[in-house]
Amino acid sequence: MSGHSKWSTIKRQKAVTDAKRGAVFTKIGNQIAIAARGGTDPTVNSTLAMVIEKAKAANMPLANIERAIQRVADKNAAVLQEVLYEGYGPGGVAILVEVASDNLNRTYPEVKLAFSKHGGNMAEKGAVAFQFDRRGMLRVKGSGDDLLMQVLEAGADDMQEEAGESVVYTDPKKLAEVRDNLKAAGVEVTEAELTYVPNNSIEITEKDTAGKIMRLMDALDDIDDVTATHVNFDIAEGLL
Repeated sequence: MSGHSKWSTIKRQKAVTDAKRGAVFTKIGNQIAIAARGGTDPTVNSTLAMVIEKAKAANMPLANIERAIQRVADKNAAVLQEVLYEGYGPGGVAILVEVASDNLNRTYPEVKLAFSKHGGNMAEKGAVAFQFDRRGMLRVKGSGDDLLMQVLEAGADDMQEEAGESVVYTDPKKLAEVRDNLKAAGVEVTEAELTYVPNNSIEITEKDTAGKIMRLMDALDDIDDVTATHVNFDIAEGLL
């Protein structure tokens, strides 16, 4: 949907700002610790390798990365739990909130407060998630028919051009394979991760509603235990 402010683009811009003040390191550190459960060697654990690449792209210090990995072996470290919270925001937009927390008794009230304080409400498990599909997502440099052919030959399902780059979608189980195939073909991959893609998007055209939604999303992102948010809205150009 060209002409709209893609939430993925907004999140990337916010991540740059967060990285400058170190806020993103806590979130990525939790993602590394979770991924490392599948093995602490990134040459064998492709999920860990992708999160480490994300950490390096955010200029996360190597010491922080290694410390996050070692949390798996530290028997005294608090165990992180992965939870997916679901809710609705202003304008009826659907929101999924991924968290990695060592204390859900702390995290749940923080997420619930963010929703209620900014015109939203949390929902029962499954009430929102059915509107999304779990997908592998890659962001690559370039666009055009030639790139699309390379993407499909690499095993991906689809590609969408966006702001001078392209977003590639895959079966979640094939994410690492497609990434490796694209790199082998000489395609520059700037991002690779698992995500939730909405089945349909809501277009937000009212400035007041857009402002309320963004304040809610900011409040959720400001919670250290929140590792990712997924939404089904596009905000019309010029409203932010």
